[in-house]
Amino acid sequence: MSKRSLALEKLPAHARLLIPVLGPAGGSGRSTIAGLLAAAFSCAGPSVVLDTTPRLASPWPYWCAEPGAGLASIPPDRPTTRQRIRDAASRCPAPEGRDWYALTDHQEWSSAPLSLPTDPAAWYQLAAAGGWQAVIADTCEAVAQDIVTARCAGRAGQAASWCSLPFAVPVLCAAATGPGVQALQVAVKAAVAEGLPLQRMVIALTATGEGRPPSPVRAAAAMLRSHVFSVVTVPHDPHIRTYGMSDSHRVRPRTLAAGYDLARAVLASAHQVWGHPLPAARTPALLSSDVRVACEKVPA
Repeated sequence: MSKRSLALEKLPAHARLLIPVLGPAGGSGRSTIAGLLAAAFSCAGPSVVLDTTPRLASPWPYWCAEPGAGLASIPPDRPTTRQRIRDAASRCPAPEGRDWYALTDHQEWSSAPLSLPTDPAAWYQLAAAGGWQAVIADTCEAVAQDIVTARCAGRAGQAASWCSLPFAVPVLCAAATGPGVQALQVAVKAAVAEGLPLQRMVIALTATGEGRPPSPVRAAAAMLRSHVFSVVTVPHDPHIRTYGMSDSHRVRPRTLAAGYDLARAVLASAHQVWGHPLPAARTPALLSSDVRVACEKVPA
């Protein structure tokens, strides 16, 4: 992997990017893409993955090198501190010696399910209060199903809510297979109908094997390039297939390079929409009397 592939500009001190990682179906590689993005963005600023999936359906409790206190340690009904939020996060080492973090549930498998927030704004507030600048949300809803269900219920869907948050650049990922891109195309149609911001969306196609992608995948990628900001292909990696992101030092260099390509595409999309350098993000309200957060300028 060349030094150029590792280059990623630093985020301005008071900027914050939100990257909701969406998928059209299960098995689309959302968690892997979230991990690769977090590892890449760790050289641009403090980086965190928000694990929104219930514990027993999530890989994150097994992927973290140093488990933190977990989401259960953050009181849902009373003020908390930045330090407590940081202590709840689990450390994940990036290959270049940096760290990134994951907010996940580390209770025993037999514990009662943790009641996780359903409102994306609550997750965003948690990450902002923790002081992270690159916030990667590993979502669990299938995009088209979420949009149709929300429309029938007369409410905003999860995908729309994530995309409407400040400085959000969505990444929609799918398996680089015939069925994978078929599900992706349905998700894109649903996103168009819902008015999701396709012009700033990045598509990640995750290869499931070695060699050239199948012709339906190449055709779908060519078609999508005129509708979204960027399309990036992530190569097959046997280590991730076997162990996930639990030991990123063993991930192939070209896979890590694809993570940086995704991160650069996200940054370029953000700059196109909000300018360069990125404006300051809003500061969350003070959480308790022992926390002092400097006021930041909020863009008009």
